[in-house]
Amino acid sequence: MIEPPRHQDTKTAEPSPLPAALDEIGRDIVDGAYKVHYALGPGLLESVYQQCLSYELEKRGHSIRRELPVPLIYDGIRLDSGLRLDILVDDCVVIELKAVERLLPLYEAQLLTYLKLAHKRLGFLINFNVPRIREGIRRLAL
Repeated sequence: MIEPPRHQDTKTAEPSPLPAALDEIGRDIVDGAYKVHYALGPGLLESVYQQCLSYELEKRGHSIRRELPVPLIYDGIRLDSGLRLDILVDDCVVIELKAVERLLPLYEAQLLTYLKLAHKRLGFLINFNVPRIREGIRRLAL
């Protein structure tokens, strides 16, 4: 089992550059979010955007897993915490979706925690409840 980074290690370690393949997936995710937002606009439920973005990414050849449980290991014990990734793309990029009035710092912290627990390096926080989708997209990398 791979040990997740310790909290103090995440503060001091300089991350290595992301592989080009992750950037390519990221471009497809952003482009797909733009396409879905253009077609549907704001105001729908998160689950609708999740379904449409998943479909859009699958059309582009990506493997998608939705509502994927994230294991939580605490004190050497695996706990059923109920944590779930909204979308995992190609087993390497996490997407956390929102349909809220505004993004809170808590949502970025949530995505960072999911990245650490799932041992992934790249994630996107996407809020579809915005007039222009570029205002609702945050890219986070470890």
